[in-house]
Amino acid sequence: MRARDIAMIIPTVRVEDPVAEALRVMAVRRLPGLIVVDNANRPRLVLPGTQVLRLVVPSTYQDDPALCRAIDEQHAAEFWYGFGDLTVGDCLPAKPTRLGTVPTDATLLEVAALMARSHSPLVAVIDESGMLTGGITLERLVTSLAVSSPS
Repeated sequence: MRARDIAMIIPTVRVEDPVAEALRVMAVRRLPGLIVVDNANRPRLVLPGTQVLRLVVPSTYQDDPALCRAIDEQHAAEFWYGFGDLTVGDCLPAKPTRLGTVPTDATLLEVAALMARSHSPLVAVIDESGMLTGGITLERLVTSLAVSSPS
């Protein structure tokens, strides 16, 4: 089996999209992360869900766990609604992680190795020209491996 055989259409986001919309895409589709694409539909970055959280949790709270404990539950929940006009691009790390793509003809072992190496439950599948053709989630990969297992 190859990446193209198990890839699925996954909604993407762009750097100019509001952070709130990116979160909605991830939540509604129950995605383990997001694929950020450019205007030509080429993947720029694959963000695992934990990295998406980094987009929405203010860095002061990420850097100081004691500060998190000082905020009561009612106010702690408010950070989910405080994105304002922030875009995905505004919140991306200055030094993005590796892209997280595989070609359509990648083996499932190659997909699994990339997921393991990048600590990402999502990879983008690209064609020869670098255009996004779909994505593979960890769940989809593991299910495919289990179903196709010789035992």
